[in-house]
Amino acid sequence: MFYCMLAVNTGTPRIKTILVACVGMLVYILPSLCFFMPFRWEEERYTDGVKWKFLEHKGPVFAPPCDPLPSNVKFYYDGKHMKLSSSAEEVATFFAKMLDHEYTTKEVFRKNFYKDWRKEMMSEEKSKITDLNKCDFSEMSEYFKAQSEARKAMTKEDKQKIKEENERILQEYGFCIMDNHKERIANFRIEPPGLFRGRGDHPKMGMLKRRIRPEDIIVNCSKDSKHPKPPPGTKWKEVRHDNKVTWLVSWTENIQGSIKYIMLNPSSRIKGEKDWQKYETARRLKKCVEQIRAQYRDDWKSKEMRIRQRAVALYFIDKLALRAGNEKEEGETADTVGCCSLRVEHLTLHQEMDGQEYVVEFDFLGKDSIRYYNKVPVEKRVFKNLQLFMEDKEPEDDLFDRLNTSILNKHLQELMDGLTAKVFRTYNASITLQQQLNEITNSEDNVPAKILSYNRANRAVAILCNHQRAPPKTFEKSMQNLQTKIDAKKEQLADAKRELKMSKYLAVESKKKAVQRIEEQLMKLEVQATDREENKQIALGTSKLNYLDPRISIAWCKKFGIPIEKIYNKTQREKFAWAIDMAEKDFQF
Repeated sequence: MFYCMLAVNTGTPRIKTILVACVGMLVYILPSLCFFMPFRWEEERYTDGVKWKFLEHKGPVFAPPCDPLPSNVKFYYDGKHMKLSSSAEEVATFFAKMLDHEYTTKEVFRKNFYKDWRKEMMSEEKSKITDLNKCDFSEMSEYFKAQSEARKAMTKEDKQKIKEENERILQEYGFCIMDNHKERIANFRIEPPGLFRGRGDHPKMGMLKRRIRPEDIIVNCSKDSKHPKPPPGTKWKEVRHDNKVTWLVSWTENIQGSIKYIMLNPSSRIKGEKDWQKYETARRLKKCVEQIRAQYRDDWKSKEMRIRQRAVALYFIDKLALRAGNEKEEGETADTVGCCSLRVEHLTLHQEMDGQEYVVEFDFLGKDSIRYYNKVPVEKRVFKNLQLFMEDKEPEDDLFDRLNTSILNKHLQELMDGLTAKVFRTYNASITLQQQLNEITNSEDNVPAKILSYNRANRAVAILCNHQRAPPKTFEKSMQNLQTKIDAKKEQLADAKRELKMSKYLAVESKKKAVQRIEEQLMKLEVQATDREENKQIALGTSKLNYLDPRISIAWCKKFGIPIEKIYNKTQREKFAWAIDMAEKDFQF
């Protein structure tokens, strides 16, 4: 900039004009460049837990009110048309929209829905509607299906109008100002009311998720900012000015009583820094993990039962990437457990099983009611300790009766600053991905084959972390469609080979290229089919976004010439912008 100004003062009028224009452009675009510069979160570090000094935003966007059903769309009870009150009708529409889903066939879902639906009924409706099996939601269901089809069939112009309106709302509500930075907000829209689904066999599935109103909302912003205004005629529950937290809005949902937040987008300065620190902590564990393992192995022989239990639990957390588990009030949520809260009934010990010695068979509900089932050969001393822990206990008794998460976490902190059970999970997930990629990536493979290798490495992590999913409803159909494409491509290849065989000398090269091109297309489809089949019951996204150091994937992409967008979508690339800039092709976790 200094040399530009010097040239402006000493150069010819033409040069002066050009340089002034350049300087003007720099002044204009420099703030924008600074906003997107990597590691901008290194600029400011506050002490005493302060996260920001200035925070201003517009608050949340509430779910739109429910539109009443047209008069020709009727609800029937016991074969007779029945007009529902507005509140009862709204909740009925939630059930109708899910009528084709297996959820509405589950007894727990139906029981919970019916119980909560009755709370929204008028006394007359309660007296008439006494059996959910006599309710006919079919006309409602067909109406919503037709609406869905109509949305798909909208004209380009109508879609563009919706897009423009969404963009307007995004620009107004989707950003905040935090310490001179314009930051993107992640989830500025409040979730609409509906029926709770949960994951796995959650005991509260079917319950009514109530509409969130301004009176439920706590707003967080700085005192000197322009405070968000609630909708006309309403007021916020509270306006806070807490600069030691990063959330903008919070409220308590009614199903499990958990607090929900509106937070900054994952690509924000604060989130980026937190992400980076998380993976750096996991990398620090790499330096001392063998020492920690040696210590807990030694502790298996301790004279104190509490130390033995702690050591075996830590072995499971390390070897199996189990969550530590948190204590819950009985009956409040599903009967989910983690390592520290395992009960005797969750383990079966086998001296010998499937040709292996000292096998522990685990069977319990983990986070989100996802079943964890695993048969694991363990070291002899672990097996003997488990037999000791289970001695003279009932099935419902705690396996680790002298251990809880607080005790374990305190011990982990003594082993390494910042160490938690989750750090072990992050470390083991990341190191597994790194090792798998190093072992199975073939530099001679084409891009689709390398991506298949990447997904296989990612799947090893997902299996380790028990990230399961039910096969998508459309899985069989999509596989049939893919197989049809493969069969058609095989026929096309056979035709191309015949043409090559019959071609004259001059056309041989072009025919060879055609055969080669079709072979590559066929291979790409076959790799895609293999990938889909292998991943139908595994959720790859959870570990990729939360447990895998993104620098491993980015370095792998750079080393093997894989476009990063093949691994991370646009939103994920924004989240991991710090890693994209930081990771070189030789990075190793």
